[in-house]
Amino acid sequence: MSRRSLMRGAVAGAGAIALPALLTACGGGPGGDGKTVTLGSNASDPMPKKAFADAFSAYAKQSGGGRKVKVNIVDHNTFQENINRYLQGKPDDVFMWFAGYRMQFFAEKGLLHDISDIWAKYEGFSDALKAQSTGADGKQYLTPYYYYPWAVFHRKSVFQKYGYTAPRTLDEYLALAKQMQKDKLIPIAFCDKDGWPAMGTFDYINMRSNGYEFHKNLMAGEESWTDNRVRDVFDTWRSILPYCQPGANGRTWQEAATSLQKKQTGMAVFGLPHPGQQFPEDERDDLDFFPFPEIGAEHGQDAVEAPIDGFLLAKKSKSLKNDKTMESAKDLLSWLATGEAEDVYLAGDPNNIAVSDRADTSKYTPLQKKAVELVSGARQISQFLDRDTRPDFSSTVMVPAIQDFINDPKDVDGLVHGIERQKKTIFTSES
Repeated sequence: MSRRSLMRGAVAGAGAIALPALLTACGGGPGGDGKTVTLGSNASDPMPKKAFADAFSAYAKQSGGGRKVKVNIVDHNTFQENINRYLQGKPDDVFMWFAGYRMQFFAEKGLLHDISDIWAKYEGFSDALKAQSTGADGKQYLTPYYYYPWAVFHRKSVFQKYGYTAPRTLDEYLALAKQMQKDKLIPIAFCDKDGWPAMGTFDYINMRSNGYEFHKNLMAGEESWTDNRVRDVFDTWRSILPYCQPGANGRTWQEAATSLQKKQTGMAVFGLPHPGQQFPEDERDDLDFFPFPEIGAEHGQDAVEAPIDGFLLAKKSKSLKNDKTMESAKDLLSWLATGEAEDVYLAGDPNNIAVSDRADTSKYTPLQKKAVELVSGARQISQFLDRDTRPDFSSTVMVPAIQDFINDPKDVDGLVHGIERQKKTIFTSES
């Protein structure tokens, strides 16, 4: 598959967040035998948790030196919201994280180990993936592992039962939603209790309405949130909300995905793993998706959200001061960079796409193959709002702003003025 430059940019500081005891307990301690590597994981849901366990077990078995991985798991949201303090405290040797601004920010803060030496030996990664693994200093910090596109998911059987067809434009999308209401379905599964799921809808409406370049610049703090183009995004979103599940701010993404699985809702804007991980194995073939609909003909469906996840080394890990532990940690990353390692993981969680062209795609499900086609055909690829902008802006401004909008979508003027005021403070600070 062809891979494009997925996102660029530098990121500044993130605000400190109180660190729960749960995350503090995950930190790695001083190195012991030099062969055991601790790994901080946010893969708390059953399917990825088991798939990663399989991958790390396979690594331990193939390790001629008797190396092994001790995994410390924290629920996804706790891990994500407290990562800044975690990395400045007592982190594990290796930890799971993302490409994009979030990786570059921690590299600039000196919280990551440079892995350029082992990256030079990686095979099967494109130049675009290398760029996404590179900090502003030109050094590599991330070992990418998989990616997944965001789209509008649905059940084939529901569409077949009612004779629905996948909409291409916003008008067709709204018309389909109206018909679903007539058929006694809640048209769109919707959730934002976790603070990030609704960001995907914002991103798509903005990119479809105003284009990728405007979206990228807005995330970088270079455009005003009071611009009429941003107001139009929220106005468009407001027209969709009547077809969404009510009470979204009290619903987790797992609950929303389960409502799709139970045929209570007709559609859901999600990343590929989210609905797939909530469907029983014998129902996964019934899952399908279509690209988020076109809003402006000028931008069509050109842009696709396709976040990249991977592994990094924590600079403040005391264990990594032990040369043998550092050697073991780099050995683990080198193995995770192989197609074999991705094959093991994807065998247990077929809801992501391998980043290595050495991975075995012959076993991909029809949904995975369709996901590859979606990303391959994209003219622009974004990483997701909370990865494409400053962490402090995403967490402290956009999470509550979007939740406020969902609760009261009428005051768009007050909403965008509030975002812009806080944006100016954050993007002009030196934190």
